[in-house]
Order: sequence, then structure tokens, then C-alpha cells
Amino acid sequence: MSAFEATLTDQERDRWIGQIAQHVVKRRLEVPAILALEMHRPLAFLASQAVVVSTPFVGAFVGPQNVLKFSQLMEDRSNLDRLLLRIEALVEERDAPDEDAGVESEEGAPSE
Repeated sequence: MSAFEATLTDQERDRWIGQIAQHVVKRRLEVPAILALEMHRPLAFLASQAVVVSTPFVGAFVGPQNVLKFSQLMEDRSNLDRLLLRIEALVEERDAPDEDAGVESEEGAPSE
């Protein structure tokens, strides 16, 4: 069985989606990422095949196995939905007000 025939397991898929989402949110690029993913949704399969074609070039930098796994991830449009949901969940976690921070700010506020 060649590397092109190997399938992406559910655990690998979730790990890749989690890593991609964490990198996007860490760099605060969630808005451009979501916009790009939504705009290019109809071209997802075509883009995954373009990644396969670019394997000899990109694979030299990130490894051919990583390029093929990413291509397999993008072949399925439902993975785009999973990635979008994961990015949005991480943004909500990041932007959620800390309950402890709210208590401290009330205690430290000057009284009138």
C-alpha cells in the first residue's frame, strides 16, 4: 500500500485539526482563516489535489508524509466544518472572561 492510499484515522484527523486551529488562534488569525476557509469551501477538494502535486516542493520543507496527511484532511469538506468549529471554540475559550479576574477587579476597585 502506497502513502497515497493510506487513509487518515479519526484520531489523526482530530489531532491535525486541533493543531491547525491552535496555530491560527495563537497568532490571532482566526478572522482571516475563517474567511478564507468559507470562501474557498467549493474548491477544497481541488486544493487538496494541488497540495499533492506540490509534494516534491513543499515536502522538502515539512516532510512528504505531512503534506499527504494535510491533503487527505482537506479532501473531505466535513473536515472544514470541524476545523471552523474548533477555531471558534478556541476563540471563545481565549476570550471568555476569567471568573477569578472579575472577583479581583471588584475587590481592588476604589470605594467612594
